[in-house]
Amino acid sequence: MYFCHYNMRVLIVNTAERTGGAAIAANRLMHALNNNGVEARMLVRDRKTDSSQIINIPPSWRLRANFLWERGVIWLSNGLSKRNLFQVDIANVGTDITSMEAFNWADVIHLHWVNQGFLSLKGIERIMASGKPVVMTMHDQWYFTGICHYSGTCDKYQSQCSHCPMLKRGGIGTDMARRVFDRKRAIYNGKPLAFVGCSHWIAELARKSPLTQGHLVTNVPNAIDTDVFAPMDQAEARELHGLPADKRLLLFGAQRITDERKGFRYLKEACELLKHNEPELAGQVGVVVLGGDAETVKSALPLPVYTVGYLSQEAKIASLYNAVDLFVTPSLQDNLPNTIVEAMACGTPCVGFNVGGIPEMIHHQQDGYVARYCDSSDFAHGIAWCLDNNRLATLRQQARTAALANYAEPIAARNYQDIYRTLLP
Repeated sequence: MYFCHYNMRVLIVNTAERTGGAAIAANRLMHALNNNGVEARMLVRDRKTDSSQIINIPPSWRLRANFLWERGVIWLSNGLSKRNLFQVDIANVGTDITSMEAFNWADVIHLHWVNQGFLSLKGIERIMASGKPVVMTMHDQWYFTGICHYSGTCDKYQSQCSHCPMLKRGGIGTDMARRVFDRKRAIYNGKPLAFVGCSHWIAELARKSPLTQGHLVTNVPNAIDTDVFAPMDQAEARELHGLPADKRLLLFGAQRITDERKGFRYLKEACELLKHNEPELAGQVGVVVLGGDAETVKSALPLPVYTVGYLSQEAKIASLYNAVDLFVTPSLQDNLPNTIVEAMACGTPCVGFNVGGIPEMIHHQQDGYVARYCDSSDFAHGIAWCLDNNRLATLRQQARTAALANYAEPIAARNYQDIYRTLLP
């Protein structure tokens, strides 16, 4: 076990306690730090549990108003269109946390995903002005772009964001993307600040932005409790979830299945190709769908579908990974998905596209399969390749080994402690 030289106190800040990938990652990091020599607490707007380590902003009409006001301004700036309404954040309103007891208690302020009306640019500016060291974990690109969470093919953030292609009109009156980009530059300049990516991929993108210049930019993979997410008997796991014992099961999951970024259409095409090209194998395969809107896609797949909906307890989620043979993630944009970390820790191989941080996680044809980007045919081939009886057991073992080596809690805690110490006076 790794210990600090003194009792360091870290306040982790995230919009939600448990909802969304960033919230889950931030929560797990809090536990990892507390189990490895750092006193950590978590400050959130949206609380889900009664844990004594979680501090929340007292509920009020103002919190809801902040969310609606920001969305309203974006909607107006987008020509009254809902297109990309949740793909950008302008942080024009939010909560000032610097007067809170938890803020004063902390030695280090560790910001994660703080958008959708939680922290404003003014609030972040006050955090920086306090003189406390700040760490920004980049679950997406927002900290080093103007207003977008994922820039796609746009590279304006590498010089100067302006006339954001996410918005229909690029902003009313003033160039919203340029204004936010310039404001962030002024806020960050000369402050004790580190940018931490969950993957090498996003850290490399961040290094190209003027907003990160003069600051530490590094990466630390998300932590996971490898005792909870661990292999168990597959037959027992299937019985627990009411899944058939005689099928080769694929698992596809997302917070919202119909989110275009999660790539369901490519899974659909891959299943159709599998049924056409590998009819004998396809006859044995079923698809388990986990997450919101799961029922809406049930009739779209040409294979048997078993919907699970939402699961909130980690032990149940872990048992679901154990119940399946393969986790499939046709995501079109992603950083370091918690789902891949969870699956691998359970010894479940994964198939994903060669995009974002995914090829850093899945070691091609060692513990899973990395398919060519947006290539449904190669994705189908990857599924068939992994399900081969002669290699599946080896893939399982290697997936678990990779997870233990890269995502175990003590590793993430030690790496973050090193970052905190570089910022402290």
